[in-house]
Amino acid sequence: MDLRIDHPIFLLLLIPLLGYLIWTWLHHRSLLKRKHGIVFIIRIITIIMLVFAIASPYLLLPVKEEQVLFLIDRSASMAGTEDEALKFIEESLREKKETHSVGIYSFASNFQTEAILSKTLEHVPNLSEIREVGETNIEQALQLATGIVDKDKATRIVLMTDGLQTKGEVLESITKIAGSKISVDVVPLGRKISNDVSIQSFTTPQVAYQGEEQTLVTEIESTTDTMGELLLYENDQLIFRETIQLEEGKNVFTYRHKGNKEGLVKYEAYIQTDEDAILENNKLTSITMVQSTPRLLIVSDREEGSPIADMLNPSSIQFEEVSAEELPSSLSYMLKYDAIIFDNVPGHLVGEAKMGVIEQAVKNFGVGFMMVGGENSFGIGGYFKTPIEKLLPVEMEVKGKQQLPSLGLVIVLDRSGSMIGLKMELAKEAAVRSVELLREGDTFGLIAFDSHPWEIIETKPLENKDEVTNTILSIPAEGGTEIYPSLSLAYNNLFDLPLQRKHIILLTDGQSATSGNYEELIESGKKKHITLSTVAIGHDADRQLLESLSELAGGRFYDVEDETTIPSILSRETAMISRTYIVDDPFYPVIYHSEGWNQLFEKGVPQMNAYIGTTAKTTANVIAESEKEDPVLAEWQYGLGRTIAFTSDSTGAWTGDWGRWDRWVDFWNTAISRLLPTYNEIAYDIRMDGEGSFLITDPTNQAAFLDVAVVDEYGNELEVHLEPISASKVRAVADAKPGLVFFRISKDDNVYQTGLTVPYSSEYRLQPLNEKLLEEVADKTGGKIVEDPQEVFRKFNEQGATRQSIATIILLVSLLLFFVDITIRRFGWAFFKQMGKSKNIVTAQKVTEEETSVAEILKELRKK
Repeated sequence: MDLRIDHPIFLLLLIPLLGYLIWTWLHHRSLLKRKHGIVFIIRIITIIMLVFAIASPYLLLPVKEEQVLFLIDRSASMAGTEDEALKFIEESLREKKETHSVGIYSFASNFQTEAILSKTLEHVPNLSEIREVGETNIEQALQLATGIVDKDKATRIVLMTDGLQTKGEVLESITKIAGSKISVDVVPLGRKISNDVSIQSFTTPQVAYQGEEQTLVTEIESTTDTMGELLLYENDQLIFRETIQLEEGKNVFTYRHKGNKEGLVKYEAYIQTDEDAILENNKLTSITMVQSTPRLLIVSDREEGSPIADMLNPSSIQFEEVSAEELPSSLSYMLKYDAIIFDNVPGHLVGEAKMGVIEQAVKNFGVGFMMVGGENSFGIGGYFKTPIEKLLPVEMEVKGKQQLPSLGLVIVLDRSGSMIGLKMELAKEAAVRSVELLREGDTFGLIAFDSHPWEIIETKPLENKDEVTNTILSIPAEGGTEIYPSLSLAYNNLFDLPLQRKHIILLTDGQSATSGNYEELIESGKKKHITLSTVAIGHDADRQLLESLSELAGGRFYDVEDETTIPSILSRETAMISRTYIVDDPFYPVIYHSEGWNQLFEKGVPQMNAYIGTTAKTTANVIAESEKEDPVLAEWQYGLGRTIAFTSDSTGAWTGDWGRWDRWVDFWNTAISRLLPTYNEIAYDIRMDGEGSFLITDPTNQAAFLDVAVVDEYGNELEVHLEPISASKVRAVADAKPGLVFFRISKDDNVYQTGLTVPYSSEYRLQPLNEKLLEEVADKTGGKIVEDPQEVFRKFNEQGATRQSIATIILLVSLLLFFVDITIRRFGWAFFKQMGKSKNIVTAQKVTEEETSVAEILKELRKK
C-alpha cells in the first residue's frame, strides 16, 4: 500500500495558513486559557486536513491479477504461419496461473476477437475466418488491444508478427504504452518460401501517339532459376506471349509495340510458372494516354445499324458502333472515347452496372453523352431512377402535363428460397420503382409467391406510396415455387376493375411445381383487356413457359442473365402501359436562343411527327420544345461532361421533315461537337507516394487550386483528401485497391485525365522479417523478443495497482473537527460534561425501571 497525492502544489497553502495561526497564538497566548489551546490545536488539525483533501490524496492498493493478450498477425505475408502461432499459444497456456486472464485476438487490416479476455481459457480455439488480408496495421491492433484490458492490472501483449506493416505507424502508437502497466512481447513469425516469381514493375510511356512504337518494360524477380511464360495485354487483348528463362534475382524484359488503340490504353503484364508460392504478385498494369482524332461510340441495337453513323465524316471523327449487350463494363473502355451516343437502346440490355460506369466517365472525365429517342428509349426504355437519368438534362417521368389513362398494375413476384440475396433485393427495388412511376389513385397490387400466393399489397388505388414501399422492402425470401395460383389471383383481382389499362408483370427464377390451365386464364383475361409480361431470371427459370405466356397475353418476355437489369425492366413495363409517353401529334418545335445552336436554326425548323414525353430538369438548357412545353432537345453540364437529350428519333419516322431537312447532317455534327470535351495541354505528373497516397505535381505552381477526382476501374468514385505540400505539389490520399485508378484533374475550365497503376500490396512481396522494428517495439514497452512459449507467463516487471481516493474521508473528518471546534467555542467544555451527566441519569432511570419490573413479576409468582 502506498500513499500518493495528485496535486501536491496545493500543500503550499499550508505555509501561509499555519503561519497566520502561529502568529495569532504567539500574540494572544497570554490571554488564552487552557481550553482555548485545545481548540487552537483542533483548528490547526482541521485546516491541515482540508488542505490535504484539496490536494487529492489516494492510496495505491496492489492488484494480484494479471492479463496476457495474444495478438496474431494474419495478413497475407503471414500465410502458412497460423499453425505455428496456435502451437506456440497452446504450449504457453500450460504455464498459466489462476491469477492470469488470457485473451486471443487476430488482425490484418482489421481487428477481430478469437477468445475474449477471461480466466477460464485453457486451450486455443479454432480461428475465425478473416477478410481483407492485403494490409497489416499493427498500430491499430495495439491501440484496440490496449482499450480492451483493465488499466489497473499488469498487462502483457504478445505480438506474433513478421513486422511488415503496410498501414499505420506502430512506433508512434507505442509512445502511449511506454511507462504504463502494459508491456509488449514480440514473437517473430514469418513464412518460408522457396519458389516465387513476382513482377516488380511494369512501365509503359505516359503519353504516346497512335501508330507510335511504344516500349513496354517488365521487371521480374525470381527466387530461383526457372522457366516462365510472360504475357502482355492491351485493353485485355493478348499482344505478346513468350517462354522466358528466369535467373535468380532481377530479370528485365523489354518489348516494343506499335499501338493502334486510342485514348487511355490499359496494358497488363502477367507471368506464370509451374511452381509459384504467391500468385497475387504475378500481375501489374500500366496506362498510356494515346492521342489521336476524337472518337465516338454509338450504342444501337438496330440490325441495320444507327442512321447517325451514316451522317458522320470519318476524316473528322472516328466512331465505333456496338450493341447494348456488347458494351463492356470497364471504365478504361469508356475512356477510350470522347463521347457516347445511345440511339434507341433499352435500359435492361445495358444494365445499371454499365450505366454507373458511364456516369463516372461523364462526371469525372468529361466524356460527352447523348440519348436519342425511340420506342426503347427514355422512360419507356426503362431508364427511370438509373444513373443515365441522373446525368441527362431531363427526367424520365412526365409530371403533370397530360392526363394519363386509368391504370392497374399487379406484380407477381417469386419469393422462393432460390431468390434469396441480390436477386430478391433487386426485384424489390424494381417493384418500388414501379410504384414511384404510378400516380396517386392508380391501382396497384403485389402478390409474392412461394408454395402459396401471399397478397402483400391489396389490389386497390394507391394512397400512401411510402407505406407501400416499406411493405415491399420487407418481403423475405423462402419456400418453394408455385406460379399458377398466384397468377390466377392477380387476374381475378383485375377482372372487374373499371380501368383503361390493366397489366400484370410475372417475375420468377424457377419452375412451378405443378401446372395449371394458363391458356384459359389468359384468354378470359384478354376479354377484360388484361396483358401480361414475364421476366425469367437465371438459367433455372422455365423460359419456354414464360415466353409462351407473354406471347399469348400480348405482353413482353425478358430473359435476364444480368440481375442488375431487373429494375430497368419493371420501370420500362410500368412506363409502357401508358402509351401517352409517346406524343405523336405533328408540330413545329419552338426554338430558344442557345449558344452553339443558333446558326443551325436561324432559318427556322421543319415539322416533327413524334417524341417521347419527359420533363426538363431545373437547370437544363432547353433548346427546342414542343407545343405542350415538353423538351425535344436539351443539354446541360454534368460534372465535367456535357450531355444532350434528343427525345425524337434518328430514323426519320418520328422526326418527320427533319429527316429530309438540308441541315439534318449539320444537326448531328453540331450535337457531337457539343459533346466533345476540351482538354488542356498541361501534363500533371502523378506518382505513387506510399499506400493509398499519390503525389501530384503542377508545373504552373498552382497545386492548391486543383480539383482532383479518383475513380477505380469499375466506376466507383473514391473519396479523396488533398494535402498541400508546396506551390507545385499536392498529395492526394484515397483508398485505392490494387489495379487501375483514373485521375481527373481540373482547374478553371481545363481538364486533364490520366490513369495510374496501384500495384499489389507489399504484403505479397518477398521480404525478410523486420527484426529492427520488432526489437524496437519490445524495447520501448518494457517487453522482450520471446522464443520459448514458457516465457510468456514469466514474472511481470510491474505489479498492478488500483487507486483508492481518501480525500472524501479526510474532508469528513475535518468537517467533524470543525463542528467540535464550533461547539467548544459556543458552549464550552460544560456542554460535553452535561451530555455525560444526562447519559448517566438516563441509564440510572432505565436500571430502576428494570428492577421495579422484576420485583413485580416475583410478587405475582408468590401469589400463585
